[in-house]
Amino acid sequence: MSEQGAGGAGEGERPFLYVVVCAAGVADGVGVLIDAARARGWEVGVTATPVAMGGFFDVAAVEARTGRPVRSAWRTPGDPRPFPPPDAVVVAPATFNTINKWAAGLADTLAVATLCEASGLGVPIAVLPCVTGALASHPAYRESLVRLRGMGVRFGDPYAGDTQGAAKDGTRPEFGWRRALDLLERR
Repeated sequence: MSEQGAGGAGEGERPFLYVVVCAAGVADGVGVLIDAARARGWEVGVTATPVAMGGFFDVAAVEARTGRPVRSAWRTPGDPRPFPPPDAVVVAPATFNTINKWAAGLADTLAVATLCEASGLGVPIAVLPCVTGALASHPAYRESLVRLRGMGVRFGDPYAGDTQGAAKDGTRPEFGWRRALDLLERR
């Protein structure tokens, strides 16, 4: 990959998982995914969309958990690569915008460029969509899912969050962070 290179953990090394975080209300729970991935033997690096960096999750807490900076912008020439090449990628939560841009090849952010490159290299990718029913019914979104599935991307069940998924008492269902790791293990 132009930013990271192709994956493949060396002998004795833990495999490296890229986690791409998008701007959705559930993003504040990304620590659950990081902890679960580390418990399953992964090292983790997080890349976030620029909007997600604006308060959707605790960047400092994620950096403390991973021991690495959260990435959102391209590095400048001469800067060291902060992550090794990915062995797999998880996109969670994956928003309508990111899924559509990725499927169209519109790599205007580091997060989407990372997904485009990982797809081209055949790196396993698991996605947990967080998209409302109204947006999920849009023809562009449905076409994007078809295109990405055709590229081998693995999708978990969609999560509508607190709009369609809220219980009568106002609580929202749990986001299935660990499901992304299960999708990666399915070969």
